[in-house]
Amino acid sequence: MSRKAKSSFETSPAPLQKLRCAIYTRKSTEEGLDQEYNSLDAQRDAGVAYITSQRHEGWDLITDTYDDGGFSGGNIERPALKRLLDDIRAGKIDIVVVYKVDRISRSLTDFANIIQIFDQHNVSFVSVTQNFNTTSSMGRLTLNILLSFAQFEREVIGERIRDKFAASRRKGIFMGGAVPLGYRAENRKLHIIPEEAALVRHIYKRYIEKPSITQLLKELNDAGHRTKHYISGTGKERGGNLFDKQYVYHILRNPLYIGKAVHKGNVYDGQHAPIIDQDSFDKVQVIFAENISQRTSRRNLMRNKTPALLRGLVKCTCCNSVLTPTFVKRKSKIYWYYTATVVNRRSYDDCVIGSVPAGEIEPLVVSYIRQVLQSPETITGTHGKLIDDHDFALEDIREQFSDFDGFWATLLPVEQQRIVELLVRGITINPDEVKIELRLEGFRTLLRKYGKEDDHALSA
Repeated sequence: MSRKAKSSFETSPAPLQKLRCAIYTRKSTEEGLDQEYNSLDAQRDAGVAYITSQRHEGWDLITDTYDDGGFSGGNIERPALKRLLDDIRAGKIDIVVVYKVDRISRSLTDFANIIQIFDQHNVSFVSVTQNFNTTSSMGRLTLNILLSFAQFEREVIGERIRDKFAASRRKGIFMGGAVPLGYRAENRKLHIIPEEAALVRHIYKRYIEKPSITQLLKELNDAGHRTKHYISGTGKERGGNLFDKQYVYHILRNPLYIGKAVHKGNVYDGQHAPIIDQDSFDKVQVIFAENISQRTSRRNLMRNKTPALLRGLVKCTCCNSVLTPTFVKRKSKIYWYYTATVVNRRSYDDCVIGSVPAGEIEPLVVSYIRQVLQSPETITGTHGKLIDDHDFALEDIREQFSDFDGFWATLLPVEQQRIVELLVRGITINPDEVKIELRLEGFRTLLRKYGKEDDHALSA
């Protein structure tokens, strides 16, 4: 009786473990995806056939599909791949099947990261045409070799594209990008738009007559002119904005307007007609060369002068621009200002504040710091909130804050600037008020640095 039961037990087949299989497909371009039977369909059919052939091993195809049409294998920014990885993390998949290794990735680094996710969740990876999976050491070795060749192929293709692009630029062919004012692009060629070309010539003419980009910028915007408006290759509207200094500068410095093509600093003869004659272009470049020499002298002067006390701290709330240090030299005397960046890019009409004399706002800020430091509320607040360990007595704080002017006068300009940065969080300015926001936590640091720990009291 027992022998019969044992015999029956020995001949019973073990149940197969069900392995849930997902098929991933990818095509780099959208070309042909609208066809009734496309590349993604072919990849999927191959995967289905392979899974069917392994049904005796318990393989079973899940109903969800993971198809990335029109996505490069050079990165992992693909919606179907991300969904696949999310389902793997959720424990919904046991095996991932692809037509070829490079369908999942052409990047060795990205693929290594993907395989790591597979391993963490005990998911096998199978390539139909290369006939291996990652459950064996030989499969892993073969996989790395194949992926290395896939990445090599991708890099070679990239080099070929770059070489072809450079060769086209050497021939003067327009290879895309922002369409310059004065031209329209068609079949990789630039064609002159007469109305815009007239504006470009006007810009050159006025700059030669009066070499001031600021004044030229004001004239252009006041006359209602706008930057080049066009539709990009992705279908987005570009341009149509107010002129700024950088845009005008680019027009005046661009050899494209004399019929040239530029690639990586090299200039070649272009296949488009010029808008500007060589003589006008040369005159403008001479003016720029002279201005560069003057700007270099100005930079050297600024570098050797006293550092701006409020650099990076002042902001105009009207135009939402930071005010940066600038100066004007009149009869050998230097006048320093804080000027809104929008003014530097365009004109004074774009900011109601424009420039603020440094001689007015800097003493105002220093006076406010003195007033706050010497107020009873600040002393009490500093002692109660910032000096938790009570290293300083109230009398010590009052004494060290009492002679602020004497302390300030002993500091070098760079030290004054550092203290302002320590105590001032920001300064906002508009036509009606100047608002100064302090860093209360900076007071403790100030006391530590110049107080009794360094034997250099503020009252020194």
